[in-house]
Amino acid sequence: MSLLDYFQRPLQRHILHWKKGQQAPANKGQWAEKQAEKYLARQGLHICARNYGIKSGEIDLIAFDREQLVFVEVRYRHNDMFGTAAESVTTHKQQKLRRAALHYLQKHKLSEQCPCRFDIVAMSAGNRIDWIKNAF
Repeated sequence: MSLLDYFQRPLQRHILHWKKGQQAPANKGQWAEKQAEKYLARQGLHICARNYGIKSGEIDLIAFDREQLVFVEVRYRHNDMFGTAAESVTTHKQQKLRRAALHYLQKHKLSEQCPCRFDIVAMSAGNRIDWIKNAF
C-alpha cells in the first residue's frame, strides 16, 4: 500500500485522561513528549527514535506499530482559546514533517513504499490525551 493510501484512510481517535491534579511542568514540550511516549508504549507501539530533526523540521517520536512505521507529532495546549492542540498542526508543519520523514526513510534505507503513517498526540490542560491516527 502506498503512502497516499495511508493518508486517505479514515481518522481514528483514542482518548485518555491522565491523573487528576497532575500538572505540566515548566518545560511543557518535553513533558508532553514523555507523556505521549509512555502512552503510546502502553498502546503497544515500540519507540525507535525521539526528536529526529533535520534543517527543515523535526519529528517528535518515531515508532513501530506492528509492521507500520509511525511518525508522531506531539502538541500541548494549556487552553483552547486559540484552537486545539491538534488544530495547531498546520499545513506548513505537515509539509515539514513529511520532509523529515522522507529524510528518515532515505537515511535508514527504507523504501518510500514502507507502510507508514503520521499521527498526532494532542494534549490539553484538561487532563486529556487525544491520539489521532492517520492525522494527515
